[in-house]
This record gives sequence, C-alpha cells and structure tokens, in this order.
Amino acid sequence: MWRRAVEAVHRAWMHAYRGRKNKKRDMRRLWIVRINAGARINGTTYSRLMNALMRASIEIDRKALADLAVADPAAFAKVVAAAQQAAAAAA
Repeated sequence: MWRRAVEAVHRAWMHAYRGRKNKKRDMRRLWIVRINAGARINGTTYSRLMNALMRASIEIDRKALADLAVADPAAFAKVVAAAQQAAAAAA
C-alpha cells in the first residue's frame, strides 16, 4: 500500500513537470491565434505583421501584442499601421 502511494506521487510529479512545459507552449499558441485574428481584421496576416514589426524595429513581445489585440483594438491597429509604414519605408 505504501509503495503504491509513493508511485502515485512520483507519477503526479512527472505529469506536473510535463504540464508546466506544455502550459508555456499552449499560451504561446493562444497569443499567436489572437494576434493573427487582430492582424486579419487590420488587413494583414500574422507572419507579415511580425516581419513588419521586425523591420520597423518595434520590439513588443507576443504576450503584450495579444493583450492589445483583445483589450484595445484601436491601439493594436495603430501598432499595425506603424509597423507597415516603417516596413514600407525600409523596403
């Protein structure tokens, strides 16, 4: 009986460890989906937006960008417009 309890605890630790890794993966995937949805509303795609942000030297992480896309669509639209203008000027 004691052995089964110890095995159950070890198994729980293993699943908890794996779950912590998967949570990071799942959150990044959610952020990308939200950014893509906001980008498509503003006439672009996720990959084009991220490329424009990189070319415009706008350093904003995916978490903050996804939060903007959900909470403040007007500010997100301004970020998209600024990135597109700067990327067009650089090209």
